[in-house]
Formats: sequence, structure tokens, C-alpha cells
Amino acid sequence: MQRRTFVHIVCSPAQRAGVTTTARLFADYHQNLQKPFLGFDSDPHDSPFASRFPEEAQPVDLAVIRDQVSLFDRMLVHDGIPKILDLGARDFPRFFSIAREVGFFEEAKRLSVEPVLFYCIDEKPACLETARQINRQWPDLMMVIVANEGAAQFGDSVLDVLERYPSERNIQIPALDQVLWRPIDRPGFALSRFLLAPPSDMSIVVKRALRIWIAQVFAQFQSFELRVAMESSDFLK
Repeated sequence: MQRRTFVHIVCSPAQRAGVTTTARLFADYHQNLQKPFLGFDSDPHDSPFASRFPEEAQPVDLAVIRDQVSLFDRMLVHDGIPKILDLGARDFPRFFSIAREVGFFEEAKRLSVEPVLFYCIDEKPACLETARQINRQWPDLMMVIVANEGAAQFGDSVLDVLERYPSERNIQIPALDQVLWRPIDRPGFALSRFLLAPPSDMSIVVKRALRIWIAQVFAQFQSFELRVAMESSDFLK
């Protein structure tokens, strides 16, 4: 089995689809397992993802050639360290335009780097059509459909929406009550540290509810990783 370096591109063409929340959860998942990662935040101004992980993540401005070079070259390094890119709707078209022009996904395959698209969706047809266009352009690109139910309001139709997308891989992030979201949205609050030692002044009800929510999400990340590992196993071919 050939060792690969994964590049997790958390993205969406839609506004408020939960991209940064998903990237944060994936980074916290790695930290909880004490696995190193390298992060990039495509918002060079507010940098909500990079500010959460100042030691691991850095902001990049895709409108600047220097930052384009830094981002794409670093993502192509086959060093076994996963990369996580928080790619918001504003920079979504520019990123894929550059990727197409430089042959990023084709070069990644040659270098044993495995890009994975964590595609955050909403209920609108435009988001679905963009996913289909990407699938037609790069049919071998691994795509995981992410339904962040706290960001996009799917209601009871989330499964029906997921079935329309060109991927059987999906992750559902349950909506989180505002009372529970308020403490974890504070600057400096790390979910990985919370799991090890929750704040002593936090309500036991909040602690329990947050643990259940985090466990639901992290279990899906782990299931995805195990499935990918099994699909690439020499013993199953």
C-alpha cells in the first residue's frame, strides 16, 4: 500500500454553509488524536480558522501571487502531514481556476498527495450544480459532502439533498443549540482541550451535550478515515 499525504480542502461556493466550523472541527479532531497538521485560511483579513490554530495554520491571500505559490507548493509536499484548507465562498472560484491552470490535482496524484474535497452544501440548486461541474472536471477527485445543519437549514430534507450529490461519502454535522454554541465560540476555546479537561465553571448539562455533539462529528471523521484506509488496502484488492 502506497503511503499518501492527505490535503483536506474544506470548501463551498455557498455563503454560510459552515466551512470554517467544519475546518475547525477537523483540526480539533487531529489535535485530539495528537496528530500534527498544517492549516491554511483563505480569509487573509479576519482569518477565523487561522486565529483558532495560530501555531498550525496561516492566512493566505489568493489574490496575491506570493501566497498562491506558498499555498499550492506547500500542499504538494509529500511529507505525511495532513493539510487543512479553509476555503470560503469568496475565494472558491479563484482557487479552482488556479488549480485548473496549474494542473494541481494531476500533479498531486503524481506526487502521492491525495486531495480530498470536503464540500459544504446548502439546499440551493447552484451548490449542487457546482459540485457536478467539479466532478465532471476531476472525476477522480475524492469528494465528501458535508451537511452542516447548524449553518444551512435543511429541515427534514437533508437525506434527500445528500442523495442528489455526486458522492456516496457524506458527513452530517448536527445543529447545535445557541446555548451550547456560545461557550465554544469564545476566542481561545479548543474542543480538543475541552475533551481532556472541560472548564470547571461550565454547567454539567452543557458539558454532557457538547461531548455528545463532538463525539457524533468525530466518529464520522474516524469512519471516513477508516473507510479510505480499507479501500486502499492491498489485502482487499
